[in-house]
Amino acid sequence: MTLKQIDPRTDPLWLKLLERYPSTVFHSPAWMNVLTDTYGYDPRAYVVVDDKGEPLAGVPFCVIEDINGIDVISMPFSDFTDPLVEDEAHWNEMMEALLEINHPITVRALKNDIPRNDERFYERSKAKWHGIDLSPSVEEVWNNFSGSARRAVRKGEKQGVTVEASNTKEGMRAFFDMHLHVRKDKYHLVPQPWAFFEHIWERFMAEDKGTVMLAKHEGKVIGAVVFLIWENTLTYKFNASLFEYQEYRPNDSIIWNGIQWGKERGCTAFDFGLSDWDQEGLLQFKRKFASEEGKISFLYHVPEGQDNLNKGPIRSVFGQLTTLLTDESVPDEITEKAGEVLYRYFR
Repeated sequence: MTLKQIDPRTDPLWLKLLERYPSTVFHSPAWMNVLTDTYGYDPRAYVVVDDKGEPLAGVPFCVIEDINGIDVISMPFSDFTDPLVEDEAHWNEMMEALLEINHPITVRALKNDIPRNDERFYERSKAKWHGIDLSPSVEEVWNNFSGSARRAVRKGEKQGVTVEASNTKEGMRAFFDMHLHVRKDKYHLVPQPWAFFEHIWERFMAEDKGTVMLAKHEGKVIGAVVFLIWENTLTYKFNASLFEYQEYRPNDSIIWNGIQWGKERGCTAFDFGLSDWDQEGLLQFKRKFASEEGKISFLYHVPEGQDNLNKGPIRSVFGQLTTLLTDESVPDEITEKAGEVLYRYFR
């Protein structure tokens, strides 16, 4: 066995490895290219290969140096990226190479317990994950939803909510405008840069690997969800809706229409993505539909001698800037520009 460092965006070894292991959209070259296009990141991967040159295991990562310091992350701005490994010896070989970088390492794991059992890492935080088995028929999937989910979809239909799939950049922008308002007005956070969503459109929607589902009422867009496809999985990645139209239940209608859209394209799994552990309203919403629930572990390794790393002052400054730039008196275009400048540091 040998260890190779590769560029997973272009090296065929990575695609071979993705054929061997269950993977997510965050392992895909398309997603990594979005991060490169938007933030200038240079994703790498360590891959263990056998004596015939066939890949046995791999872990993707980015080494990021900015105002926060230097960090090794697998992968930034991704819900989770389980290492593609089933043998502890392979895991240790890859980790030894990453440890030599001698900077903090973050791994986000959902289904792979090997990194969780590595005593060199500790669980810094955790999040919830939900999924839906889409392999049954459309009727069976519908019947597996909770009664409240089915009632919400029917209520939206009766009140005139319509849902359409958009693969246009204009559809993505319609989503983004709502996304900006939700981030700013509800959560007092700056949004991801518009360029990030443009690049998602270029790498996914323009390649028929995703869509923006738009819910409308009397011709007005009142909700939207960005869906991405990788392999056989439909991933729910971003959503936004207008608070004043919540009685029409646009998000429930979008989920149901998105599932049907995905099944038409051969998807057999639905990834509902990450939810904060204490985000009870969102958890209740996803549980109405989900057939699976899991835990995403944010695993962290700090090299010896760096235990006194203190990023508190930097985080405090970013927090204060975010509060100022999302005040209701600040024009939306300024908040949007703030996201372009600041969001890369919230990795």
